Amino acid sequence: MKKTRKPKAPQDLNEELRPEYRFDYRKAKPNRFVGRAVERPIVVVLDSDVSEVFRTPDSVNAVLRALIQTMPLAMKPKKVQADSKQE
Repeated sequence: MKKTRKPKAPQDLNEELRPEYRFDYRKAKPNRFVGRAVERPIVVVLDSDVSEVFRTPDSVNAVLRALIQTMPLAMKPKKVQADSKQE
């Protein structure tokens, strides 16, 4: 049976980090997910019970915009950015 050696934990964070890292850009690959990103998207994770009701981002946005309209002026954000798709 081969004995495995446990790696030693660094005693200080500075021992683990190098002052400089060299990155070989020739081996870099383009980000394949960049096309999926729209202008500054914000990701929100919904609970499972909520995601059963609101299945698309458009449905969530429509309900939230309706809720914003019912809020008192003191609670509304100063500038609400809406999608150009807003009906």
